[in-house]
Amino acid sequence: MISIDGSHGEGGGQVIRTALALSALTGQPFKAFDIRAKRRQPGLKAQHLSCIKALERLCSAQVVGAELAATEFSFRPGEVKGKNIPIDIGTAGSVTLLLQSCLLPTLFADEPTRFRIKGGTDTKWAMPIDYFSNVFLPHIRRFAEFEFSLERRGYYPKGGGSIDLKVRPIHRLSQFPSFTELVRHLRSGPGFISQDYEVQLVKGMSHASSDLQKASVADRQARAAKLRLGGIDAPKEISVGYYDSSSTGSGLTLWALCSVKGDDVDMMKPIVFGSDTLGERGKRAEMVGEQAADGLLKVISGNATADSHLADNLIPLLAVAGGSITVSEITDHTRTNIWVCEKFLPVRFRIEGNRISC
Repeated sequence: MISIDGSHGEGGGQVIRTALALSALTGQPFKAFDIRAKRRQPGLKAQHLSCIKALERLCSAQVVGAELAATEFSFRPGEVKGKNIPIDIGTAGSVTLLLQSCLLPTLFADEPTRFRIKGGTDTKWAMPIDYFSNVFLPHIRRFAEFEFSLERRGYYPKGGGSIDLKVRPIHRLSQFPSFTELVRHLRSGPGFISQDYEVQLVKGMSHASSDLQKASVADRQARAAKLRLGGIDAPKEISVGYYDSSSTGSGLTLWALCSVKGDDVDMMKPIVFGSDTLGERGKRAEMVGEQAADGLLKVISGNATADSHLADNLIPLLAVAGGSITVSEITDHTRTNIWVCEKFLPVRFRIEGNRISC
């Protein structure tokens, strides 16, 4: 049984989410201890328990000790079986963070898997649902077929959002295509120039709860972002939407679709990266738009082809298939993911500047 120190690195829930995903994928059991020991309220929270319960169902796992505020538990996976899995996190716990645990093993399940998840879709310290569907999913479409729909937005503190995601595997693990091949334009090294791309289109989704429509919050976020992105010589399409939700909230996600110079955008081998900002009480809508735009401009000006959040989510896939990516920033989350991956798989990562290779 693999021992996982839950206080390692940034010491948050990322350790547990990645360990669950890789345990289910590889069939190796693990025991986690000192879970979230560095946090003000250590131990498992409701959103972590939702991850554990979802994986327990997905692979008929034996779980011991997983309860609210527990600082250790053990997880012994069985075989991953595709099935319908409804999940209600019960709080504004992030839907996308839960999917960090569940998605990877379902790419290799024997049958399709369908997740219907209730929780927070646009919350702090997690990729917003628009980032998940428009930045992350395009990078894994060669691994599986996806049907995704956002049914309701959920903001902090009540959550209440819901999504529907169907995953249809198209590869066995032994036939998994080379990740380097899939993102060959993201590689740096001999014969590859990481900055040799151009932005073809900037898209975005500016959203707010319906009670903020009178103040035109989502519209103002979008206008401010477009103004800030004026120096990019590419079309800019930012959609605006107001949504019935259980809590007041707003946010903006932007993403750039790029291509190697002279080529068209290839969504099967994409160069897509993004940036996002959430609204909060006391923050002007214009500032939300400007911050999201500044984040995108930072990635573009830095000649990276993966933003820091995308890198976090690509690390487990990189561990499975090998390859390398050039990122805008290497975060503690990324380093923590690397550490966990090396616990479960016979791989070693290397970080050189802003290049990560496995």
